[in-house]
Amino acid sequence: MKDLLFKTDEFIFSYRVAGILIHEGKILLQTAGNDPGYAFPGGHVAYGETHQQTLEREFLEETGLKIRVGDLKWVGEIFFPWGSKPCQQICLYYLVDTLEPEKIQAMAETALDAAGDIKASVHFHWIDLEKIPELEIYPEDAKAFLAQLDQGVKHFIYRE
Repeated sequence: MKDLLFKTDEFIFSYRVAGILIHEGKILLQTAGNDPGYAFPGGHVAYGETHQQTLEREFLEETGLKIRVGDLKWVGEIFFPWGSKPCQQICLYYLVDTLEPEKIQAMAETALDAAGDIKASVHFHWIDLEKIPELEIYPEDAKAFLAQLDQGVKHFIYRE
């Protein structure tokens, strides 16, 4: 399968989905490389895949968890540097639940993530929801939006 990730000489376009997994007062977040910021697990949509299929595949590959995909919560237009090129990313964030909560304790804490030709080690963390305001989280709007998950779909634009 080919990721919907396009690179030109001038820029990169990324089409990604992410999961918001909350379990027993904690949220699953990831860090990559030396970046101190936290992000939501997920990955690039592959050509011909639905968002549900992408999230189910990514969570199983990276954490070993089988999930159920719930409602769409956030639509993000995200602009950031990807190496030496500017990147424009569309990211859709969905609520997800684990189908196997008994496997959370044994889930993978580290995975190798490939985005195009870049591979990075990704580390997973269960963070207490009350600690969210203290953390650096991408996107920044997530801190406020997490408290509003029951208020429909939110749209945001983030420029790094």
